[in-house]
Amino acid sequence: MIRVHDVLAGTNGHINGALDPQKLFRAIAHDSRDVQEGDLFVALVGETQDGHRFVPDALERGARAVLINESFARQFSLGDLPAIVVPDTLVALQSLAGYWRNLFSPHVIGITGSIGKSSTKEVVAGIAGARFNVTRSRRSYNSEVGLPISVLELTPDTDVLVLELGGGYRFGEISELAAIARPTIGVVTNVSHSHLGRMGSLEAIAETKTELVTSLPPDGVAILNVDDERVRAMAERATSRVIFYGLGDDANVRATNLQSHGVDGISFRLHHPGGSDHVQVPLMGRHSVHMALAGFAVGVELGLDLEEMLTGIATPGIQLRLLLVRSLNGSTLLDDTYNANPASAFAALALLAELDADRRIAVFGDMMELGDFEVEGHTLVGERAAQTVDRLYTLGARARIIAAQAREAAPGLPVSSFESKEELIEALTHDLRQGDLVLVKGSRSVQMETIVAALRVPEPAERGE
Repeated sequence: MIRVHDVLAGTNGHINGALDPQKLFRAIAHDSRDVQEGDLFVALVGETQDGHRFVPDALERGARAVLINESFARQFSLGDLPAIVVPDTLVALQSLAGYWRNLFSPHVIGITGSIGKSSTKEVVAGIAGARFNVTRSRRSYNSEVGLPISVLELTPDTDVLVLELGGGYRFGEISELAAIARPTIGVVTNVSHSHLGRMGSLEAIAETKTELVTSLPPDGVAILNVDDERVRAMAERATSRVIFYGLGDDANVRATNLQSHGVDGISFRLHHPGGSDHVQVPLMGRHSVHMALAGFAVGVELGLDLEEMLTGIATPGIQLRLLLVRSLNGSTLLDDTYNANPASAFAALALLAELDADRRIAVFGDMMELGDFEVEGHTLVGERAAQTVDRLYTLGARARIIAAQAREAAPGLPVSSFESKEELIEALTHDLRQGDLVLVKGSRSVQMETIVAALRVPEPAERGE
């Protein structure tokens, strides 16, 4: 909750209508559909939508007031509309978040990287939550809008704030977000081809992620993936202390003797500053070891003991991005539909290979924003799929490259390509059978989750059994 007078102080705005400066806003919302009674609705102007159009909807849903641009206020007679008027609502939102952050002194953990940010955030928040009161960014609130909203969820009771920083769309983005959030601990997961189409090269992507490292204070700590050479190199740019995590011999927090136990998680020997211990964590797939190690590294920095960290990482629902879902005819879906690039596709295929199944099936949609790496990236995934799956389906023109390479690499492999989701769903409905394990993956814009929704069978509890 935040008072009206704090919003005025943080935005340098002025009130229109009758609005008591001592009144509390329940929360801040920038989507009118999310507005609840007592909220402040921020009318943002985007590339395709002007949030001022939704002011009436926000008020109807119970918004206590709206934050609007002066240009909008000049165009219309506001009357007694409960509003706070500012020159630019985006600038005001970011300024307010910076003001609000300065009122508190939590540990702030910023996480960035090409893939795995959201899952790593959940692991870190789970581990920290074993001892501390944790506030985490919702969904993938990592942008110039989402991060300020997350910071504004800080409360006086918050000990640890865990945030994702930056979608990797432009230079300077993470520096600007870090100036608002002021992280004291920064975690960098990896650098891969995600958003290569926007940034142009892996070196450019690495430079954007390095902005988190260079934004840390001298008494902060950068927690870096030692197994990614571009992330490892960021240590040379750090003015803070550096902690390495990974499988490499020189990692400060390291895993050896790694074993996958399928749906029961992974186990390994954890080497950390306090010694070494055999641990098992409920994260699926060998690739998840880096998420766990990043979480343990943060836990060590926060002063947690191993027992606390293992309790925290076992928090139910911690692995939100990858789910096992009951499907038609006794099959099971491996729902990894949040996003896709070659690196995350390789990881998903590796997990598919680790899990028990009568048939391993992959359903791939287009991978977007790969730039000049588009053909090669899809080709590499097709080659890896041919080594892993018993049946392959693809959706979209780009994913046909996956299909073509899989056919070439494994001539006997059954491969089907579709341009229509409806046709793909119909084919899967007829083809899936008992014991099948089906990986579903594609870029966010392809909306592969609609395929999962169409094939999903409710759990018994959902059916009231």
